[in-house]
Amino acid sequence: MSSPLLGRPGAIAAPEGSPDLGVPWHFGDPPAEARTAARRAAVVDRSHRVIIAVPGADRLDWLHSLTSQHFHQLAPGTGGEALVLDAQGRVEHHMLVAHHGETIYLDTEAETAPALLSYLTKMVFWSKVEPKDVSAEFALLTVLGPDTAEVLAKVGAEVPDTAYALTDLPGGGFVRRMPWPTLDVVDLLVPHAELITWFQRLADAGARPTGTLAYEALRVEALRPRLGQDTDNRTIPQEVNWIGVAVHLDKGCYRGQETVARVHNLGRPPRRMVLLHLDGSADAVPETGDPVTLDGRAVGRLGSVVMHHELGPIGLALLKQSVPVDAQLLAGAEDRLVAATVDPDSVPAPTGEPPGKAALRRLRG
Repeated sequence: MSSPLLGRPGAIAAPEGSPDLGVPWHFGDPPAEARTAARRAAVVDRSHRVIIAVPGADRLDWLHSLTSQHFHQLAPGTGGEALVLDAQGRVEHHMLVAHHGETIYLDTEAETAPALLSYLTKMVFWSKVEPKDVSAEFALLTVLGPDTAEVLAKVGAEVPDTAYALTDLPGGGFVRRMPWPTLDVVDLLVPHAELITWFQRLADAGARPTGTLAYEALRVEALRPRLGQDTDNRTIPQEVNWIGVAVHLDKGCYRGQETVARVHNLGRPPRRMVLLHLDGSADAVPETGDPVTLDGRAVGRLGSVVMHHELGPIGLALLKQSVPVDAQLLAGAEDRLVAATVDPDSVPAPTGEPPGKAALRRLRG
């Protein structure tokens, strides 16, 4: 469905083929919107994400058995991330999670949501759960930036103290604190009928109306993968930094767990996700799914490609482990082939500092 916020003055819809179709792509000045999101506060309409509700007495045990996450430890008022894997341990679905009241909410990509809901429905059997699409009832907004807490206070809400924790919204819904794509981020699950009201309320409180174009640029900088953009049909969780985030290593008995454990014990997945700096001097812009080559050989796959307000054109890519960090690469195909280099801060450092820390250091600076 299309967001009613597309009717807001200045809202520009995402182009056909975009994964963000149906919500504002930007409001006239994407670089300024991204700078505001990094330095003050911005509000982004993300109501194109599908919300699946899982009520029922068996919801924790049931989701624990089906996903990569430890749902037995998911207390009410907390959330997280989870995956559904195939039998070979390859990623099929990624979900953000919120346990609110007596219901677990899963928000996921619109493109894969029907398949996820179909899978969940088929796996109910005798469990006391009722998975259902509630996107017509609830919508997702994101507020991000250093002034997020101040903005929420003005609308009578609080920022939770820890990542993925929840607080209630006045009038229904909840706030979920997120650890990405910037330092201060919250998702708001609001009644869909009040989407315009909440967006305007947050804007009046000091959050700049911002499109998904700016949000995506900050996500790529933070080295956070997006299902279907930065993953393919061979992606395993270790390749895209989902271990410890969406995969709990101290649980078993879920589909694909054997592959996760084996790769974890070996300590070296076949590919790794990195941040690429792309040559911006050419008119051509590579696209998601284009190959990354070294000396004429394909060594990887390009994922999300964005224009960052400070870094210029950048993208995430899955590269073979054997590709040197200082390799001179080419990204793209045919008439959109450009030079590309790996950001050294996007690979694990000898000190053990996880990827993505460089983006956080820039934001703190």
